Amino acid sequence: MDINVQELKKRLDAQDDSFVFIDVREPHEYADFNLGATLIPLGNIPTALTDLEDHKEDEIVIHCRSGARSGQAKAFMMANGFKNVRNLEGGVLAWMSEFGK
Repeated sequence: MDINVQELKKRLDAQDDSFVFIDVREPHEYADFNLGATLIPLGNIPTALTDLEDHKEDEIVIHCRSGARSGQAKAFMMANGFKNVRNLEGGVLAWMSEFGK
């Protein structure tokens, strides 16, 4: 089940560190505006799986600009044995629409 911006904001505001938070956008997008997630561009996800191996059972929240790239990352990770990957619905665009920059 994916996550919406309201739920994510509540969790970030509460400094909830019980999940792995990944941004799959490109470095220039991340530099322009980010939510504090770890930057792993979509093209680097396959090689990053080894580093994320310890989190196969953990909740992972992935986001991008609109939800498309993070949806691809979610599908790839789940196909590779990750159990609880959630995509931020609407991505950063939905976040900015709801809460601004």
